[in-house]
Amino acid sequence: MASPVVHELAQINIARLAAPLDSPQLADFVAGLEPVNADADAADGFRWRLQSEGGDATDIQVFGDAWLIVNMSVWRDTEALKAFMFAGQHLDALRRRREWFVPIAEAATALWWVPAGHRPTVPEAEQRLVHLREHGPTPYAFTLRQSHPAT
Repeated sequence: MASPVVHELAQINIARLAAPLDSPQLADFVAGLEPVNADADAADGFRWRLQSEGGDATDIQVFGDAWLIVNMSVWRDTEALKAFMFAGQHLDALRRRREWFVPIAEAATALWWVPAGHRPTVPEAEQRLVHLREHGPTPYAFTLRQSHPAT
């Protein structure tokens, strides 16, 4: 008998837009949102993603900055997240990120374990990202490169 799932992996990543979402510069990014989100929704280990009524999170503000966009999701574990991130249409978009986004000097991605079934809020995720920026990777907020096991 399989043991019950106790923890799931939450992630936030933010990006600073290089141009308005309705600009020609971001047209390919915007056109790719729906197919990439559909791939995520169907991915093995996917649990949830932040979205507004429009089906994505581009109109959800983070850190009070209209030029930042946010992506938040919950996954079974780091392996499931990595399998999605580094394959298919998401990998294609990842390779083009410099066309669409301005580099952020501070950490722009944070991961943390949540109780199974918990869906993080934007303020909760902002706290995790700020903690990572101030303290580096810890069990409270970490990165894929410096992960921590669920406790």
